[in-house]
Amino acid sequence: MNKKELENALIFPQGEKNPYGAYFTGQSYLEGMIADKDLPFGVGNVTFEPGCRNHWHIHKDGYQVLLVTAGEGWYQEEGKEAQLLHAGDTIVTHAGVKHWHGATKDSWFSHVAITAGEAVWLEEVSDEQYENLSLIHISEPTRQA
Repeated sequence: MNKKELENALIFPQGEKNPYGAYFTGQSYLEGMIADKDLPFGVGNVTFEPGCRNHWHIHKDGYQVLLVTAGEGWYQEEGKEAQLLHAGDTIVTHAGVKHWHGATKDSWFSHVAITAGEAVWLEEVSDEQYENLSLIHISEPTRQA
């Protein structure tokens, strides 16, 4: 998906350059959607330029739900095969599960992230790990009922 196609597909604003950019390889954007101190979670639209991905991380004492809205991206949990994501796919990551997510190298990618708990940022996804994704068997995302 190119930039023009993304702009036509987005249902939420792309947002500004991500203030958490230190935890990403490449450029991402964040549009905060819900940041209510009375709620135990936050909601944001995250958009990734082609090739952009976040670092490995966990959600301490919480979780993350990803609702893919546009483009093509990757999601991978440590020790598991990467999942190729498309609009309409959903991912649930439970507390303490080491994972990362981001765009494919040729497509913009956008998802809504519903996140509770503290994100603990870990090491970068290496260029070698990322480049090898196209060479491995890809699993289909799990549809959450």
